Amino acid sequence: MMTLRINGQSHVIDATPDMPLLWALRDLLGLTGTKFGCGIAQCGACTVHLDGNPVRSCVLPMAAVGNRDVTTIEAVGETAVGKKVQAAWVALEVPQCGYCQSGQIMSAAALLTRTPEPQDEDIDAAMSGNICRCGTYTRIRAAIKQAAKG
Repeated sequence: MMTLRINGQSHVIDATPDMPLLWALRDLLGLTGTKFGCGIAQCGACTVHLDGNPVRSCVLPMAAVGNRDVTTIEAVGETAVGKKVQAAWVALEVPQCGYCQSGQIMSAAALLTRTPEPQDEDIDAAMSGNICRCGTYTRIRAAIKQAAKG
């Protein structure tokens, strides 16, 4: 049994130390907003925050999480920055298919928390690990800039 702090709440789950966090979130806790994309930390669909930093949950073993705080897409909108990012995503109609968007939002929220007024280079660096198969990169960039203006 392991205890995780997810979205501000403690959860006791029956998981092995080598189980990826993604499967604990989706299969054991029913938090299905975080998506499985590639399984090798290359696409970003599984991005969550670990103590505020974006991480790929598909390769992060439960043992590495420890007692740190995990925030998922289900709760990122409870933060001021996350709320602005989600509002910008809706206002600019960023998603096309939507599959990657939870990871995109999580990466964008982490960027704006660290860098409230990002330049294009900052956005490129922060978002480079998130793949959008529909190619909504122009709208993603615009939404990040709109959220930064807040």
